[in-house]
Amino acid sequence: MTIALDSAVSSLMTNRRRVGALKSLGVITVRDALAYYPFRVSDPVPVTPIRRITVGVKAAFVATVRQTRVVPMNGRSGGRVESILDDADFSYEYGSAPGTVRLTFFSHNRGYGDWMASRLRPGSVIVVSGDPSVFNNNLQFTHPDVVVVRTPDGMPAEIDSVEAALTKVSRPQPVYHASSRISSDHIHETILGFMRLLAEDPTVVGTVAGGAGDGTTNGGDETTAPPIMPATLAHAIPDVLTENVRERNRLMHRAEAFCAIHNPDSVKQFHDGIRTLRFEEAFVSQTALLKARRQSDGIEAYACEEPHDPDDSFKQRFIASLPFSLTNGQQQVIDDIAADMAKPSPMQRLLQGEVGSGKTVVAVAAMLQAVDAGHQAVLVAPTQVLAEQHYDSIGRMVGKQGVPVLLLTGGMKLAQRRRVLAKAASGDPCIVVATHAAFSKNFQAPNLALAVIDEQHRFGVEQRETLRRKSEKAPHLLVMTATPIPRTAAMTWFGDLDISWLTELPGGRKPIRTIVVPESDSHTMGRMFAHIRARVDAGERAYIVCPRIDEDADADDVGSDSGEIGGVSGGAAGVAVKSGAKRSGGDGGSRGSGSGSGSRGSSSSRSARGSRKSRGEEYATYIENPFDELADDEEAVEKPPLHSVEEISRRLAALPQFAGIRIATLTGRHDDESKREVMEGFASGETPVLVATTVIEVGVDVPQASCIVIFDADRFGLSQLHQLRGRVGRGGTNSWAFLISRAEPDSIAAQRLEVIRTSTDGAEIAQADLELRGAGDVLGDAQSGGRSSLKLLRVVKDADMIGAAREQTRELLESDPTLAGATELAGAVLDFTRGNEQFITST
Repeated sequence: MTIALDSAVSSLMTNRRRVGALKSLGVITVRDALAYYPFRVSDPVPVTPIRRITVGVKAAFVATVRQTRVVPMNGRSGGRVESILDDADFSYEYGSAPGTVRLTFFSHNRGYGDWMASRLRPGSVIVVSGDPSVFNNNLQFTHPDVVVVRTPDGMPAEIDSVEAALTKVSRPQPVYHASSRISSDHIHETILGFMRLLAEDPTVVGTVAGGAGDGTTNGGDETTAPPIMPATLAHAIPDVLTENVRERNRLMHRAEAFCAIHNPDSVKQFHDGIRTLRFEEAFVSQTALLKARRQSDGIEAYACEEPHDPDDSFKQRFIASLPFSLTNGQQQVIDDIAADMAKPSPMQRLLQGEVGSGKTVVAVAAMLQAVDAGHQAVLVAPTQVLAEQHYDSIGRMVGKQGVPVLLLTGGMKLAQRRRVLAKAASGDPCIVVATHAAFSKNFQAPNLALAVIDEQHRFGVEQRETLRRKSEKAPHLLVMTATPIPRTAAMTWFGDLDISWLTELPGGRKPIRTIVVPESDSHTMGRMFAHIRARVDAGERAYIVCPRIDEDADADDVGSDSGEIGGVSGGAAGVAVKSGAKRSGGDGGSRGSGSGSGSRGSSSSRSARGSRKSRGEEYATYIENPFDELADDEEAVEKPPLHSVEEISRRLAALPQFAGIRIATLTGRHDDESKREVMEGFASGETPVLVATTVIEVGVDVPQASCIVIFDADRFGLSQLHQLRGRVGRGGTNSWAFLISRAEPDSIAAQRLEVIRTSTDGAEIAQADLELRGAGDVLGDAQSGGRSSLKLLRVVKDADMIGAAREQTRELLESDPTLAGATELAGAVLDFTRGNEQFITST
């Protein structure tokens, strides 16, 4: 048979359990396996005779097993395996006296203990590598790596020679994100098996056995198999980058880079391989973005020139009617948009604006420019609540000028919906405010000149393409987001767009005071609730945000117990939280998404995801290591359970500070009509305190809201906290954001909260979030849930590399616009575009 990068793992492996374990890690094909990169490589381990071993310094040695025993645990299942070794038969080769050492292996699994004892039979010659320690004044290695060279009867065992075994354990070893179902070593051996098959003649029939513990080709021993030569891999792994680009940047061939990463001879070689494939990702992504931009430049759009007489312009009359002056940033962006829309090629602009920075005013000015030119404009919002708010506010802004403003949502009555669809289909100049209904086949706008997408990351490229096809010409595109995106990330992912930032707040806005409150500080908690009551008595409103809906938790929920808001003594609200239960073992190796979007705690996070899928519950985005799995013999203390809307609303109602105050709740389970009723009650002051999930994160605009309390703030992403904080301070009054935290004072979570406490710059907050979180989805919370094909590229740290790749990409496309001379690169660009379509925002 023929093996290729797209060959299914299941067709090449005989071990079905391992196939399932790899699938849980997202490894389906050989290509997936090669791109399952190790997150680090171990340092070379020096070969040292036992007598010269230093405690705390890794060492590798060869020795003979003299004694092995299995010791049961007192009153517990499982036991420990102890072996006594000496190197009397080998120490002379190193000019050292012989020494003795003890190996110890603990396990709650009796089968594991029996298996290890069978390997360490007295008389066996083994090679050991690990971290030495001292126990009872004796040198000891606990859970070291062991390779059996010869059995007690002198027969070869797991490897053919001592020299091969020492090379195996002492050379740099890639370390992979593993699970309880498959170890890092087995992942490594399996990948090497695939690489050997690829390096063989393409017509050779072979399998990766992956039996009891090996990942070898054709059932042979991994250590006796021939070395993997990059030159023999090149026929199966062609280079994506052109030879000119590779030489200019001193990069490896792609096949050589895979060998350097998965089978390195040195740490330097490993990092050189990572650098090569990291640059490849930068080059492919920038090529895709620049090609998308070039293609859009060749499409015809309506040129929307402004009237020469300001008195004839809806746009100019609208700006003159505003009760405030535009900020310098707003005026600059409006001017930039006007220049773009006057061209016959479609505008492509991303507007990144702080919460409350006046993006809607900019959007209305742009839409009125389209109406001035005799065309139509549509604004698409992600939710019905937000669409209705936009419809009301835009209607108030331009209604007196006689500009038709239409609302199109999925929840409208049929007769009303038909009237709106007929008006849009007529081509008469108007502004349409819509939800996802704008993407339906029934909505036609043949004279559409401008499409404004609010909260752009909530719509995919296919939906934006749908809007483009509704008009005779391509509409200009303005995508807006208040989700903080680091400037380097914006340049990476939205490189096909012109980017504008609004950082100034309109006049009259006051900065929001942000206060981090330790949940254990009952006195401060009580003062906070008293302050909220005072603001409510003054006619203002307060949000209380919780990451979870239900108080009751089962075995699949985030925590095993519910947190409690304690009673009040002397006017101070105390918060007591029950300690989390212990849980042992992993769940079988399910892998987290890579989105960057935030994180959860280890095994509790996996339960949260499963619970959310099965019951439709909402959970906030908070930080996690998606590969944080527990071994079968490990235990972990759960993080305290997340607070819920049900629990907090009930506890708040019992506090004296809220006596006589009506409290409402709002979650994603409410239908649109219920949401509208709840928000109307909150805005009118009938229910001035609203306990909600993060459903209020986007598009909720209540000017009277002056306070927001966010429980479990240390478990949220900073970008999401910044979004939530923007729900208050919209009415010109003083406003406060209280971040309730259970983070330890010097923890990373506490550092992250300090960032948001001291900064109101969304881009700065997002960049700090990325730097504190380290690796992950390059767009973090801005693209939560998105599937990115970039695995190595780091937006913050690799900004210079991305810039260099972008310049070289521009040069390549100038000389070869269709990539006819770089077919492998063209294919990689196509694959990238398909896998990242929600990030490619061009039409």
